[in-house]
Amino acid sequence: MEKKVLESLQRRCARAEYCSSDIYRKALKAMDGDAEAAARITASLVKDRFVDDLRYASAFAREKASLQGWGAVKIRFMLRGKGIDEATVGQALGEIDPAKASAKLEKVVREKNRTLAETQAEQIRPGQGILLRRGGEGSPDIGRIIIICIP
Repeated sequence: MEKKVLESLQRRCARAEYCSSDIYRKALKAMDGDAEAAARITASLVKDRFVDDLRYASAFAREKASLQGWGAVKIRFMLRGKGIDEATVGQALGEIDPAKASAKLEKVVREKNRTLAETQAEQIRPGQGILLRRGGEGSPDIGRIIIICIP
């Protein structure tokens, strides 16, 4: 049974990126709670480079920053929640282009502001909330983005 689960997870890992904690949970479920077997399967996948936390974290950070407009704080929080160590998270965040990330945050705030009331006082607070929820509070461009995006 262990070999079948390993082969199944190898196929799954060949199609998409997974972190070691996600794969461990999948292996644990497939092995009906056998933690030792799940750990062996996960170790084998890591050893054979089917699973690589740095590769996963880098892809995750690039995708969330460029497609969904997440900031570094939110990305760090989500990756740490998946059990990825701080050094790996730091390396992954280093691959994000700050100019593109700021441009995406600005676009998100502009889009949200279009749906809000016309007065500046009513738009500042929601604009800041959007940036904070997306993890943008670590961005040096927050003040500039809020000022630019308020009509």
